Amino acid sequence: MATVKLYNQDGKAVGDLALDPSLFEAKVNKALVHEAVIAQQANARTAVAHTKDRGEVAGTGKKPWKQKGTGRARHGSRRSPIWIGGGITFGPRSDRNFSLKINRTARRAALAMVLSDKVATDRFIAVDSLSLPEGKTKQISAVLSKLPMSTSRTLIVLEPGNLAVVRASRNLERVTTISAKSLNIVDLLAHDRVVASKLAIETLTSTYKRT
Repeated sequence: MATVKLYNQDGKAVGDLALDPSLFEAKVNKALVHEAVIAQQANARTAVAHTKDRGEVAGTGKKPWKQKGTGRARHGSRRSPIWIGGGITFGPRSDRNFSLKINRTARRAALAMVLSDKVATDRFIAVDSLSLPEGKTKQISAVLSKLPMSTSRTLIVLEPGNLAVVRASRNLERVTTISAKSLNIVDLLAHDRVVASKLAIETLTSTYKRT
């Protein structure tokens, strides 16, 4: 069973914490991790660019000139894509769907792989508790500086409702907070170090444990 050192808020080791092997001792499959990252990024993508077709651009619906007898090419609308100010053909539309499907089992397996890699490379830091009654930035900054890898980009995993730490961390440039129930593979990979409270690890395990 995987174990990590358990630290207190003063940065001192106070024991070892056993971790669920199904979540923290998974064999890494890079292809599956890549698939999960691409799917999450695609599902978060929204179509912003939007061009108007001939039915959406402003303009008269009157025929520019009669069909025959003018010597000019026939036209039916000034909103035609071949006219200046007309609609756009095959332009980007806001109703595009970029979503990709990945089943929950595969997504959770990929999450377990990344967590396991963090533990195996000593980048998963467990803290007995993260309690900041005043919710001050200098307090959380002092706590993080006493833990291993203090200069690394840090993801703090919290139990739901720990708003004091969330508030205290907002002004720290290289620190991000996330609820244990919202943990995802992209945020894990974007940060070098993961700091999690003991209660957050319990929440994380009960939420994502693989059977």
